[in-house]
Amino acid sequence: QVQLVESGGGLVQPGGSLKLSCAASGILFKIYTMGWYRQAPGKQRELVASITSGGITDYADSAKGRFTISRDNAKNTLYLQMNSLKPEDTAVYYCRAALPMQTYWGQGTQVTVSS
Repeated sequence: QVQLVESGGGLVQPGGSLKLSCAASGILFKIYTMGWYRQAPGKQRELVASITSGGITDYADSAKGRFTISRDNAKNTLYLQMNSLKPEDTAVYYCRAALPMQTYWGQGTQVTVSS
């Protein structure tokens, strides 16, 4: 049974930081392209950042310079370090594991940026 379990969300003030984690089980984690997506109320889900099995990263323009995606294949865990958070970063953040013919999603973790 495949499970992607996100954690680390919460309420943070503008300018603050959070680190999200996604613990994977039931998959050969190291071969998957992993990604963080987010969905704000009334908006479509969008890519935040991704990292390939080889460690190549990609970021949405909104995340560049503020967010860092990383993975620990020994721990089957994906991370997203988020700094300089803004109110517009408020969303549910989802972890995704993908191969060309296979995609898995986590249940999401809420991030709220507000004073």
